[in-house]
Amino acid sequence: MKKWEENVRKVVPYVPGEQPKVQNLIKLNTNENPYPPSLKVAEALKAIDVDCMRLYPDPAASVLVKGIADFYQLQEDQVFVGVGSDDVLAMIFMTFFNSKKPILFPDITYSFYDVWADMLRIPYETVPLTDDFTIRKEDYFRENGGIIFPNPNAPTGVELGMQDVEAIIKANPDVIVVVDEAYVDFGAASALPLIEKYDNLLVVQTFSKSRGMAGMRIGYAMGNPVLIKYLNDVKYSFNSYTMDQTTLALGAAAISDRAYFEETVHKVVETREWTKKELAKLGFVFGDSKANFIFASHPEIPAAELFATLREANIIVRYFNKPRIDNYLRITIGTQEDMEMLIKFLKNYKK
Repeated sequence: MKKWEENVRKVVPYVPGEQPKVQNLIKLNTNENPYPPSLKVAEALKAIDVDCMRLYPDPAASVLVKGIADFYQLQEDQVFVGVGSDDVLAMIFMTFFNSKKPILFPDITYSFYDVWADMLRIPYETVPLTDDFTIRKEDYFRENGGIIFPNPNAPTGVELGMQDVEAIIKANPDVIVVVDEAYVDFGAASALPLIEKYDNLLVVQTFSKSRGMAGMRIGYAMGNPVLIKYLNDVKYSFNSYTMDQTTLALGAAAISDRAYFEETVHKVVETREWTKKELAKLGFVFGDSKANFIFASHPEIPAAELFATLREANIIVRYFNKPRIDNYLRITIGTQEDMEMLIKFLKNYKK
């Protein structure tokens, strides 16, 4: 090893889902929305003044912050935006998780949490989910340096009831509790109303799933103005111009179209519920997902085998070769046609 390597910050990186360049692929592996963004986004893109690209974007991202605040009926100083919810969450880790006490998050959850903790030298403990993959609120009633969990959880899709979410927040008044709601729009209850009651709560959401804009990278956090100020202080110390002019304009256009948002979410939910029924008929077992994916296992077909066989048929899903979940597949909800093709393949495979 070279001498200089002794001072390199070494981490095991997060591994994102594949983005294969394959024709006629049914892509059900990265929880993207199968429907395009609102037509208002296309109109806003056409209206972009290319000459403005020579100027720096608004560091306060005012047009986007105002759009989000208006949508949720918040004040602008209750909203923080970043380059996807990953950027927002990374800023939260840097800003608030600086205690010598370990932060807590589930053992089966979004796999970026432990990466950030390792990279930033934040002590952490993973809290085991129950056998049916639910969070047990009592496990978080202990000393810690902060708490974060997705709701619905990923990759399981299981929702924690709002009474239990509030119980965790209430039991931890001296640390920041982060509820990561990337999938909340597909049928779960949001903790957002609780930010008026608890000054230690941050609710994080994204445009990547329900608004069909994963390619633009827009995420946001909502909380009390003091927390948002602290986040902005860190952001401006790290990179003042985190969001470009095009992203700001298109994000503001997207969130202004409530009708289209509700229409596409409804279609995804309808297809998800149809897919649940069809998978159950084929013997698959899964929790009651409130996300835009289903986390399913089959008692007779190993998940690794099924993953490989689906891939050969140009149907790609997500497989996690990890303890406790290595016999499950996470299946993103595509269009109705996509899911009918998946079910048809599985029916033939089972014969």
